[in-house]
Amino acid sequence: MMKSIYLLLIILFSNLFYSQNKQVDSLRAFNYKELKNKFYNYNDNIKVDNAKVIAQYYLQKAKKENNNLAIADGYVLTHFNEDFSNALKYLDSTTVVTRNLKGTIYPSQTYLMKGNLYYKYDNLKLALDNYILGLQYAKLQKDKKLTAYANMNIAYINSYIGKNAEAAKTFRYYLYNERSFTDESQHNQMRISLIYCYIELNKIDSANILINEGKKSQLADKNKYVFNQYIYYTGAYNLKLKNYKSAIKNFSIANAYYSKISDQNADYCLLNIGKSYEGLKNSQKAAEAYIKLDFNVQKTNITFPELREVYTYLIDYYKEKNDKEKQLYYIDRFLKVDKKLDDQFQYLSTELPKKYDTPNLLQEKENIIRDLKNRKRILYISIGVLILVLLLILTLYYKAKKTASKHRKIAQELIQRIEKRNIESTINKEIIESQIPVPVEEIENKTTKTVPDDVTKFILNGLDTFENKQLFLKNGITLASLAKNIKTNTAYLSETINNHKGKNFTSYLNDLRIDYVLERLVQDKKFRSYKLPAIAEEIGYNNVQAFSIAFKKKTETTPSIYIKEIEKSNLL
Repeated sequence: MMKSIYLLLIILFSNLFYSQNKQVDSLRAFNYKELKNKFYNYNDNIKVDNAKVIAQYYLQKAKKENNNLAIADGYVLTHFNEDFSNALKYLDSTTVVTRNLKGTIYPSQTYLMKGNLYYKYDNLKLALDNYILGLQYAKLQKDKKLTAYANMNIAYINSYIGKNAEAAKTFRYYLYNERSFTDESQHNQMRISLIYCYIELNKIDSANILINEGKKSQLADKNKYVFNQYIYYTGAYNLKLKNYKSAIKNFSIANAYYSKISDQNADYCLLNIGKSYEGLKNSQKAAEAYIKLDFNVQKTNITFPELREVYTYLIDYYKEKNDKEKQLYYIDRFLKVDKKLDDQFQYLSTELPKKYDTPNLLQEKENIIRDLKNRKRILYISIGVLILVLLLILTLYYKAKKTASKHRKIAQELIQRIEKRNIESTINKEIIESQIPVPVEEIENKTTKTVPDDVTKFILNGLDTFENKQLFLKNGITLASLAKNIKTNTAYLSETINNHKGKNFTSYLNDLRIDYVLERLVQDKKFRSYKLPAIAEEIGYNNVQAFSIAFKKKTETTPSIYIKEIEKSNLL
């Protein structure tokens, strides 16, 4: 993850940032609040020398006035631009001068700043310990703002060890629900952090929405650091989409900026440039990026989990080139980095649940117990809604039972009719009484004949063959295919079916198939054992839905109920 947490560090202590257009003629003209604002404005825009001068003057002014709270604030300002050892001494000094102060942001502030300092220098164990202490004191002080900062910083730790879903919940909450706790820069930092989590969780669309939102923000316009953060994440977005060339372009722009100011985000740019070249199958360019990254890591000794992939890639790369010396070198680098990462991961994985997750769960338990006391009205409403739902279900159940009973009755009548017909005649299979064609004479009175009598007779003979040989069971029969088989045209065939069968071609074909299946299901036990899709296919339907619709349209019951009723009648 981009170690953008340190941006939060330099804004954690301030209330707001204002751009100052006037040149500072004399620092003596400004009060403490104004000096802080000027410090953060310079520091945020990487004007470190100006920021140092202001921090030194701020501390001198506080000591001269013997103002302990301001002295502590001065130590905090000064520590930002010192090396690790001196920065830690300044923060320790805040503990001494604020020991007897009541009602201030200390000591919670001190622990949170120490946590950020340890995080910056890759000691995540001590970072977590200090964040937890800062959180505890913030809660004791009932300081919601510092509590929010502590939760945000612990979310970074969660993200570092891969618990991005949990981290995203925190970042999303403070991004959208607690704007009073964050100024413009802190709000931007929550957005950046949430983008990272979304990309890691493969919520690419959500990440892209936030990236575009950030690019349009005023802070991105006036702050180069922030602008390049969104360039970086545009590259991460393109990398996820496998737009490798675009990703390389984005990462290269961000890398040029971060390298210039010696910011660790340059390492993440190199990491992802290497990944992009891997995607393009350019192993040489990928290796070059990873070698530069290793060089940076050796200088800073700051590690992150993705380095494992870097070293394994370089090991394999030099293995293919049969360079034993380089291969051995990167194996050694891998082992050193891996040991450090394992130590940190093991500690964080153990201590985070114990010191943070469990207390949060206990607090959540208390909140739940408190909420339960106010839920009687909700309970009564729920019971009322439940009763209404039950009544609705009972009504639907009654209607369903009534419909099912009707379908069973229809199925029983069909079965009896078929059995009766089979008893009466074993030679000729006649169609069900309801499907006996309307007499020719009656239909002819209602229609205009255009088909010659001899042609009609020829077509009817063809239809008799079609029916008697059960050719209607073939799949894919159309009016055109049947006309071709009978050796006539579709117009004559359609009119003949309408006039002499009393129905259109589709109904005629469906009725033949359904009449067939009704009788065969009664007579053929093995056929009844088929699944409905198999039955549908057997009688010429492409799918079970078409079969079921045609069956119900003709019989007013369903195939399943019809088969069940046949089985019942056989048991009697």
